[in-house]
Amino acid sequence: MKPLRYAAQAAFAIITLGLIGYFSASPPYARVPPEKALIKLSFAHAAEKKGGCRELSADELARLAPNMRRKTICSRERLPVDIEVMLDGAPLYAERLPPTGLSDDGPSRAYERFVVPAGEHEIVLRLRDTDRTDGYDHEAVRKVTLAAGESLAIDFFQGGFRFE
Repeated sequence: MKPLRYAAQAAFAIITLGLIGYFSASPPYARVPPEKALIKLSFAHAAEKKGGCRELSADELARLAPNMRRKTICSRERLPVDIEVMLDGAPLYAERLPPTGLSDDGPSRAYERFVVPAGEHEIVLRLRDTDRTDGYDHEAVRKVTLAAGESLAIDFFQGGFRFE
């Protein structure tokens, strides 16, 4: 009985290792289709705070506990971030990203992947993080040449866009 059990265990191990070996190399996987490139937009950015600060009245201050008395109170809520991506003059992505967090006081987050034809492209990025109604606070224009299978990462740090 034991030799049969050992043979079954060996057969199972060989089949399992064979399947692992096969699936480690097949079927072939490509992140990007042939003759295409990838642009990744990824950032977390906190816009300005919504609303301003206001002075508390004497009655409002009196109702607060002594350790909570401040003359001014400010909103924690942040504005949404408006982002626009244009590729060769055509809109590729435009979104209003709401702030995260329970009190809408966290950063707005974006992660988007765009599969584009390989070659030379002009990328225009615009971001609005204030309460202005027209125009953008940050803008970047960049000409890039993407090879087939290449990946371009775009991030936003305080003050501007970063291309890697």
